Amino acid sequence: MRLRPGALLPALCLGAAVPLLWYAAWQRSRGNELDMYQSQFLELRQRLLYAEKENKKRSHELSSALDEIKHVVAKRMNLTNHTDDTKWKMLNLTRKLPMHLTNMYYYLPHLREYEDAIFPDIIFGRQRTGVSLVMGIPTVKREKQDYLINTLHSLLYELSEEQKNDCVIIIFVAEVNAQYVNRVAESVKTSFPTEIQSGVLEVISPPASYYPDLSNLKKTLGDSEDRVRWRTKQNLDYSFLMLYAQPKGTFYLQLEDDIIAKPGYIQSIKDFAAKQSQEWMILEFSQLGFIGKLFKSEDLPLIVDFFLMFYKDKPIDWLMDHLLWVKVCNPEKDAIHCEKEKAKLRIRAKPSLFQHVGIYSSLAGKIQNLKDKDFGQSVLHKAHNNPPAKVDTSLRIYQQYTLEKVYKGKDWFWASAPVAGDYISFTFLNPLKVEKSGNMEHPGDKLFNTTVEVLPADEMLRKELVDNGGKFNYPATKDGYLKIGAFENGIAEGSVDQSIGKIQAIRLLVNSDSPVWAIISEVLIKASEN
Repeated sequence: MRLRPGALLPALCLGAAVPLLWYAAWQRSRGNELDMYQSQFLELRQRLLYAEKENKKRSHELSSALDEIKHVVAKRMNLTNHTDDTKWKMLNLTRKLPMHLTNMYYYLPHLREYEDAIFPDIIFGRQRTGVSLVMGIPTVKREKQDYLINTLHSLLYELSEEQKNDCVIIIFVAEVNAQYVNRVAESVKTSFPTEIQSGVLEVISPPASYYPDLSNLKKTLGDSEDRVRWRTKQNLDYSFLMLYAQPKGTFYLQLEDDIIAKPGYIQSIKDFAAKQSQEWMILEFSQLGFIGKLFKSEDLPLIVDFFLMFYKDKPIDWLMDHLLWVKVCNPEKDAIHCEKEKAKLRIRAKPSLFQHVGIYSSLAGKIQNLKDKDFGQSVLHKAHNNPPAKVDTSLRIYQQYTLEKVYKGKDWFWASAPVAGDYISFTFLNPLKVEKSGNMEHPGDKLFNTTVEVLPADEMLRKELVDNGGKFNYPATKDGYLKIGAFENGIAEGSVDQSIGKIQAIRLLVNSDSPVWAIISEVLIKASEN
């Protein structure tokens, strides 16, 4: 049997065509999927842009309506005292939601059964509105240490009367245990009675019905069940606080309850915002997480809307980044172009104005030594011509912020949280008469329940002090030091009686455990000319 040339050719061609046809079909399918995803992204972007436009249109109307509500509130009740009965529902006002808040029912459907769930359960303050800057501080119960009062001390220190009259700080106690909430409120009131009375400080907490069931959340991003629950609740807390703060002022500054602020931070924020020539959405005054983020109040409804859309999926700072992506990134262009476009909306200020000082996270069992490296790049330290001395400390020093550097005025000193018995000492190479010692200039310094002590150079005098327990109206320690002063609100100064004679050493002695890191930015030892 003979085969004609080319007899097998059709069969061979057919066999080759099958994979080619399959590949072409697969390519079309892949292209359709990409088109579908791109279409979905563009649709979501258009929805957000439309929502933003509508929210801005209603912002003025909402602000005016809520100002009227606050006016009625101020007339009907004395808001300087807080009790469990001091609740919004007592005002007998209309409960019709502003238009932009109705979206919450889609993302939090359980709220349809609780009409009061998006209104604060406790209001403590004067319901101040019409200010330039609103600061929001969420706080929760921590297992080991609380940092809130220290944070408030740092924020309020050296604010002018004009600045105090043009801002409000909202402490959002994100807990539903009434006993704990009242304890926090009483602590704030006791520490800052003037600021509560004037309206600079407010304390609020959410109703228990605000939160959905958080026991059955889907685990994402490889996080544990506890972490997913923690970050989900945190997203809800930020959203509640932002919506409450929105009608109160022009700008909203997001803070946390375990930070310190640089002196003059409010003026620095205003100056930086005034310099911006382009449209922005976030001004960042710290590189860490959600600390020191400034927003325009008119943008908050849109931002919260996005947060609530995905509150169970990702952490708050990631969601913020995704929102910027949706607003300005083109799916047809690369990541570099996207980052450039986002940078136009999210502008970073340097150096940082806020530093994270907490060690124990609000997530049980989590230790976090997060520090903003840009916070120390400005001149926080102040140089003095201190006498030659050997410096020593029992504290664990953080990175390059050594005691030697602050003593010589080259940098500041930073160490992990002190415990009772820790010390910082300056032993002079040549004993000298000291007129005074202190760190008078910087409210960011943090050493609590710490005494300033001097060691006389005269050994006979030291023995007498140990035997008699004191002299020169100063109490004495068992090792011959005289207590001449103490740290108050992080600042210490002590004058030395000249009759003591020459001083061999100066010591800072910590008398109790501290919840925050130890920071010293200035050491001044002024020797007597006599």
